[in-house]
Amino acid sequence: MPRGGKKSHKGRGKQFSNPEEIDRQMRAQKEMEENEGAERGSSSESEEESSSDDEQPKRKGVEGLIEIENPNRVSQKSKKVVEIDVNAPKELSRREREEIEKQKAKERYMKLHLEGKTEQARADLARLAIIKKQREDTARKREELRKEKEAEEAKSKH
Repeated sequence: MPRGGKKSHKGRGKQFSNPEEIDRQMRAQKEMEENEGAERGSSSESEEESSSDDEQPKRKGVEGLIEIENPNRVSQKSKKVVEIDVNAPKELSRREREEIEKQKAKERYMKLHLEGKTEQARADLARLAIIKKQREDTARKREELRKEKEAEEAKSKH
């Protein structure tokens, strides 16, 4: 036996269908079609009435013989227009909720920052006060130097 336990089809004899078997299958199929046609013709009126009430898709294979219910399959139930509540608040996903909370927190922080109530805002204001004081000092020194120059020029001219 080859590896993997699979049998090879090579070297085997070919199987041909028996003509008698084919004829028998064809006859059986025709009889079934004729029987269905006769049943449909006699009960077409009752089928039309029942088909308008219940439309079920034709089942394939073994489905028609065995009733199978998959417990994991969730069937989609269609809601009627009357049942839908338009005014109900839409439930947000976790990501959307987190994004909204993040934006609100940022807005709250910026509001406090502009009021000067956060640590960073206090540090910024202190730094700005120091820079403002340094600039005032340098401006005052320049003004004094300019006045001294003007006084020296006035003395030298007199």
